[in-house]
Amino acid sequence: MKELIGTGVALITPFTEDYKVDTEALTRVVNFNIENGIDYLVVLGTTAESVTLSKSEKQLVIDTIIAANNSRIPLVLGIGGNDTRAVINEMQERDLTHFAAVLSVSPMYNKPTQEGIYQHFAAIAQMAPKPIILYNVPGRTASNMLPETVIRLANDFESIVAIKEAAGDIVQAMRLISGCPKDFLVISGDDMVTLPMVLAGGAGVISVIGEVFPKEFSQMVRLGLDKKAVEAYKIHYKIAPAIDYIFAEGNPAGVKAVFNALGICGPTVRLPLVGVSENLKAKIDSFVASF
Repeated sequence: MKELIGTGVALITPFTEDYKVDTEALTRVVNFNIENGIDYLVVLGTTAESVTLSKSEKQLVIDTIIAANNSRIPLVLGIGGNDTRAVINEMQERDLTHFAAVLSVSPMYNKPTQEGIYQHFAAIAQMAPKPIILYNVPGRTASNMLPETVIRLANDFESIVAIKEAAGDIVQAMRLISGCPKDFLVISGDDMVTLPMVLAGGAGVISVIGEVFPKEFSQMVRLGLDKKAVEAYKIHYKIAPAIDYIFAEGNPAGVKAVFNALGICGPTVRLPLVGVSENLKAKIDSFVASF
């Protein structure tokens, strides 16, 4: 899965002011990222507000991104949830022709044991028509997929090829990198620790900040993969304040505020999310203007 090495971005779903999917803005977002060096695109992840999209809206988002991408770079589709049967059914029902892999989040809300997490992904792995990227994000799921569980899955199922590790714990990340099979990809899911993870042997990132500063962030990751730490950290510290800003009042409200400042799409999010405060908007606007 060499196509998953480098910088992937978790695409937003732009909305019009009346909360409809803004396909023109989504096309601009896709082109902006491809033209500025992003290696692959992740469709219908958390940042896409996928839990607020209807079935027909999800298909509209998928179709729009496929058309805009025009086979230029690989695509990854987010299909996950806390009902194992429903996840398997969606994977089998969707047309995955245009996708290199599926990103599947660890079950949220149920708070399964480590054995439950293992059995969830074991069932998916045996039925999935595409390679699987595990997604560990304890801040959203309320459970941490431990390295022992990931290593077990990586060794037991060839179809499980990578993990998006978003615990924000560099020690846990290093345990994954050292313990998983050599060809298994440990991908950062936390923008602030992406560079340390890459320098430690990680395969890259699935980023949020990367979609608004794609040229700079993807260059940082390339330098990290080449072990050029000094040059890479110069970019990291330049972007770091914006990473704090975009998550200060929740994702994707923050990153949409950056896109708004860039003039690429509006800031609208769907309830229960709300847009950023005027104070944070002023900080974001100022950062973008001076970047």
